[in-house]
Amino acid sequence: MPSGSVSGGSGNKKTGAKSSKAIQAAKRQSRSSRGLPKQRQIPWVMIGGVAVVVVLIAVIAVSIMPKVQNQQEMAAWSPSESNQDPSSAIDGVVAIDYEAGQHVGPTQRVAYDYSPPFGGPHDSVWATCTGTVYDQPVRTENMVHSLEHGAVWIAYNPDLIDDAARETLADKVDGRSYTMMSPYPGLDSPIALQSWGRQLKVDTADDERIDQFIASLRLNQYTYPEVGASCSTLPGSFDPSNPPPFDASAPGADAVMMDGGVADGTEEIPADMQLPAGS
Repeated sequence: MPSGSVSGGSGNKKTGAKSSKAIQAAKRQSRSSRGLPKQRQIPWVMIGGVAVVVVLIAVIAVSIMPKVQNQQEMAAWSPSESNQDPSSAIDGVVAIDYEAGQHVGPTQRVAYDYSPPFGGPHDSVWATCTGTVYDQPVRTENMVHSLEHGAVWIAYNPDLIDDAARETLADKVDGRSYTMMSPYPGLDSPIALQSWGRQLKVDTADDERIDQFIASLRLNQYTYPEVGASCSTLPGSFDPSNPPPFDASAPGADAVMMDGGVADGTEEIPADMQLPAGS
């Protein structure tokens, strides 16, 4: 056989051997690849959902925590058998013991010892104090009777506070039973808070003592005389949308004094006007 033919055959054998080795290597690599774990896909949707939940929880916590902290702080000002008058720890509170149940007629004036007053003789009809925000000044003698029922009265000088401060005060009263609020022309401080026998005057609506005063004295059974009396008024006796007007003038010679007598000393409150306690 010619030498060229022998050489060609040898080359073909070498080529075939290489191809066979390549095929076997490919098969081995394929089998090896099948044994490797597949690459895990990142669950971005789940991660995004969890992130949203975490953010919502954080937002809720941020909004709730101040309220919870405020409630905890106010709890310290709640009256109890062991701490019957928490307002005694509030700086600036004036406390006076007043006789209850002294009533005057609808046209009588009282020569009060404080302005605004927070105790003493008062009208036989109380002002509505069911979380009532009065836009106009209200007759003082009616407002004082509400204090006898356990209400807190926020009075403010309309010339000394702005609309923002007035709204801040109104938020503390609006819809909250046994509270009321009204302008008080000529008040010697921007804001004055009254309960029966207690008064606090402050300069700003964000003074923390306002909430402390309300928590301490609103419906405090240890400090007001007519426990259980209503803050709603009888139909026809008092109209909160058109209340008796405030009188800024000085009481006359016929004004009822704090002891129930009249300024000139000639008469006292008529017996039929001295209604029983609880009225």
